[in-house]
Amino acid sequence: MSFEAIVKDIRAKQFKPLYFLHGEEPYYIDQIAERLENGVLDEHEREFNQTVLYGRDIDLATLVGHAKRFPMMASHQVIIVREAQDLKSLLPKKGDDKEDETPVKGKGKNEASPKDILQAYLDKPLPSTVLVFCCKYKKLAKNTKLYKAIEKNGVIFESAPLRDDKIAAWVDSYMGARKYRIDPRAGRLLSEYLGNDLSKIVNELDKLMLNIKSDQEINTAHIEKYIGISKDYNVFELQKAFGTKNIAQTYRIVKHFAANKKEHPLIMTIAFLYGFFAKVVKYHNLRDKSSAASVLGVPPFVINEYDAAARNYSPARLAHIMALLAEFDLKSKGVNVSSVDDGELLKELAVRIFN
Repeated sequence: MSFEAIVKDIRAKQFKPLYFLHGEEPYYIDQIAERLENGVLDEHEREFNQTVLYGRDIDLATLVGHAKRFPMMASHQVIIVREAQDLKSLLPKKGDDKEDETPVKGKGKNEASPKDILQAYLDKPLPSTVLVFCCKYKKLAKNTKLYKAIEKNGVIFESAPLRDDKIAAWVDSYMGARKYRIDPRAGRLLSEYLGNDLSKIVNELDKLMLNIKSDQEINTAHIEKYIGISKDYNVFELQKAFGTKNIAQTYRIVKHFAANKKEHPLIMTIAFLYGFFAKVVKYHNLRDKSSAASVLGVPPFVINEYDAAARNYSPARLAHIMALLAEFDLKSKGVNVSSVDDGELLKELAVRIFN
């Protein structure tokens, strides 16, 4: 079930007895859990009918005991299990040969295990209970009985990480929903420095909206002013300078990076440049350049940078550059090099790329 469909049902007061939210991207897990936390019960009903539990603090049998309770003067009770990945026996731990099937304390050897108790509840959940599992950075296997029971009687939502080349479009969509416009270059710059962690990106976007009126388009100057990411000295500008063979601009950026090593780690800079030149190689080999943006996984407005780089660097020269980047990647990790400063290594790399 999609995020949008789940939110639509919550707004319509159509609740399921089970929600299993899992996956590598915590943002949507938190968003759905927050909507259920605030959307099922009225504020005055929550004191006796809403419970937040943490996986590391409870066991499955105790959780089921909570779930079997009936609401008090309300239509539902809500139980939110945060950090559900820490619930013992819910998910197999890495390296475990066998899941914990120890019978419940005080029961005989033939009595049900904690997982059996949970399975029995998931097979027939109480309609008046909304039980929400927030399982971050891990997933429940589809071939398990638990998964099939939740899928049959509730909602399973997998929050997958967004691909890097989709982040800028996501930023544009997020801001557009709030009646803000953002320059694609500003969105791309923001996503490069924050990665694909949507929670971090949203925090910075919200900060921008606090400082900028909705009738203004957010641009790279705003990113620099309110977030601290330079619009002139960043990896995208470095990429562009290399691609267009703008030697003076390249050395200015390299000098800035060398003086600000914490903000611009050499390992990350080399990895970014390797990715750029690898895409230039791929661009060279494309017969149909009209599909380049899709094939390379980059925004259409930067294709001219790859076209310029392809004209400036022959396939043979690109092969030499790729070998250089591999060599300096090892050096940045301390291989085949003495105690050379990262800034000096970056300067040497720039000289050798151009020569």
